Amino acid sequence: VAPTTPVCEVPSSAMTGTVVELSCKETEGSPPSEYQWYKNGVPLLEKSGAGSARAANITYTMNKKSGTLLFNTVTRNDTGEYYCEASNGIGLSQKCSVKRMQV
Repeated sequence: VAPTTPVCEVPSSAMTGTVVELSCKETEGSPPSEYQWYKNGVPLLEKSGAGSARAANITYTMNKKSGTLLFNTVTRNDTGEYYCEASNGIGLSQKCSVKRMQV
């Protein structure tokens, strides 16, 4: 079963230095969807190994299975427009509407 449009939870504003979690979920897809977050239209990288993440200045953890995007300490650089895409290899992938987070 192809995924439906996911529901995205993105806070409209966040305080610098706080923990912020964005979530994305759709329930129709079978097999279960994997989720990819985008910021300003660019796909976010999954954290893989401390070295590469530090080099890319990655301050978040993205979980493709659960759809969460977790910022341990948000910075002004994390301000932007976020959306996520659900895909399970069946039919077209589905995106939620873009939401802006202001830090």
